[in-house]
Amino acid sequence: MKIALLTLGCKLNYAETSTYERGFREAGVQITSWRDTSADAYLINTCSVTQHSDNKCRNIIRKCHRTSPSASIVVTGCYAQLKKEEVEALEGVKLVFGASQKKLVVPRTLELLGLHSVSGIQDPLGDSPKDYPLQAYSSGERTRSFLKVQDGCDNFCAYCTVPFARGRSRNTPICEVVRQAREIAAKGIKEIVLTGVNTGDFGRTTGESFMDLLKALNGVEGIERYRISSIEPNLITEEIIDWIASGTKFLPHFHIPLQTGCDHLLKDMGRKYDTALFASRIDYIRAKMGPRVFFGIDVIVGLPGESEEDFTQTVAFLKERIKPAFIHIFPYSVRPGTRAAKMPGQVQDSIKTERVKVLEDLCSELNAAFVESCKGLTEKVLWEGEHKDGTMTGYTGNYIRIARPFDRAKIGTIETIQI
Repeated sequence: MKIALLTLGCKLNYAETSTYERGFREAGVQITSWRDTSADAYLINTCSVTQHSDNKCRNIIRKCHRTSPSASIVVTGCYAQLKKEEVEALEGVKLVFGASQKKLVVPRTLELLGLHSVSGIQDPLGDSPKDYPLQAYSSGERTRSFLKVQDGCDNFCAYCTVPFARGRSRNTPICEVVRQAREIAAKGIKEIVLTGVNTGDFGRTTGESFMDLLKALNGVEGIERYRISSIEPNLITEEIIDWIASGTKFLPHFHIPLQTGCDHLLKDMGRKYDTALFASRIDYIRAKMGPRVFFGIDVIVGLPGESEEDFTQTVAFLKERIKPAFIHIFPYSVRPGTRAAKMPGQVQDSIKTERVKVLEDLCSELNAAFVESCKGLTEKVLWEGEHKDGTMTGYTGNYIRIARPFDRAKIGTIETIQI
């Protein structure tokens, strides 16, 4: 039996798909390319963050059916949760799994393929009475793994479908996260990126805290570096910052969503902070960890009610006050069923496009300035792999990409270099 796996969307999806892949391999199923016309099945892990994402998912499903018309198509992920009937109506689709059914993806797909007597592939916490999310981590890279520690969100921001697509905030117990981290370390992987929908909200299910989790992971032998994929500004506390800065395996690299630099829009969208709190968190991190911390900042342009003055305020806040190393830019996409979809002041797509370009130019300017400010510094790089041009690349602790001539002996090792 052969199955092709396709993933759209976030790193959380990649971690989950990688976990499904390990289950299929353990059951003796061969993993193949989606272009393989003899594939018996396709598993498509979908995204629904924008209307474009929905369209892309539908197109991928149809393309897989055209490639292998006799193959069974299995669909999971956010699009499958939010548009289940729409997905089920697509030709070739045999199974659809929503947010609460992810632990069933592998066993039910195996049953579909006629493989009934397979053991050892169930989630280790699958029979627990608590609402633990699917345990997942990625294992496709030799040097870095994305480890899922949390799922879902309770914030219900006005523009976002995540609470509907992934459910309420819940988490894996610390003991299980540590077990998985040790499993990752046993594969020779040196770096773990903690992933979740609202990672800093860790503890809702188990009564534990995010700080408890960080301390427990810091003691895992074999893992030398950790990154936190994304954390809300109101959840990265001074206590957490102080501890990370005290000399831990957690790197000076933070991904913090801002969404807009305009306070009335933050309030309208239901965000849990204002620009003053956001700026104070950035200032505190820099005061404790130095000026060379890498900040990646999420920004949504064209939120309902965003005037030209509001956008100008956001640009000024980023350029003059925050000065991040990178800006992750998203044009607002109307999502049916959200409060923002019904709000007045919807921004024209052409204006969103113009504003995206302004922020892209600002991102290039800020990133170049950040890299320039780090030149001459001594940093540690984890070398990743060979590229077609004969080089190898890796990232410093503060997430600057470094290239050097390829040296096979250095892949997967950490080397001290001068930027």
